[in-house]
Amino acid sequence: MTQTQTQTPPPNGGLGQAMAAEADHEDTGIDTMYLTFPVGDETYGVPITLVTEIVGMQRVMSVPDVPHYIRGVINLRGKVIPLMDVRLRFGMAERAYDDRTVVIVLDVGNAPVGLIVDGVSEVVDIPADRLDRAAGFGGDGTSVVQALGHVGDRVAILLDVPVLVSDVEVMRPAMADA
Repeated sequence: MTQTQTQTPPPNGGLGQAMAAEADHEDTGIDTMYLTFPVGDETYGVPITLVTEIVGMQRVMSVPDVPHYIRGVINLRGKVIPLMDVRLRFGMAERAYDDRTVVIVLDVGNAPVGLIVDGVSEVVDIPADRLDRAAGFGGDGTSVVQALGHVGDRVAILLDVPVLVSDVEVMRPAMADA
């Protein structure tokens, strides 16, 4: 075969269909990816498309008149980022921060928000057919739980980030005035 000749595709689409399917998966695959992290004994997840970075705990500057789970703000390379302690947001007992405690910086509505969590686990692919959006949580615009994602024999509680950080959004105008 010369360089200008092309090979005919195998019958039934074969390799061509497989490559097209793989390309389609690559185009939409990130939308089904979640960063998972432990808080207490449970595993939670947020869409990877919202995650901008993960950083270790830093000096937190307190901000008055905010909910108890808003720990304050950090200055990360010139950006002021409000921090929410997810344990406290969920009504769990406070725990001293340690070397595994991290801040997951999210981009929510073109504004950074940091979630303080016990650590990070992994990025997992959870396609729509592995999500449980049962009545009573998720999808109603008021619950922080968007869905339950089945990952092997485990379940990850997938969070509705805009609902989760809605109090942080309320705090933003006050921070701008400071």
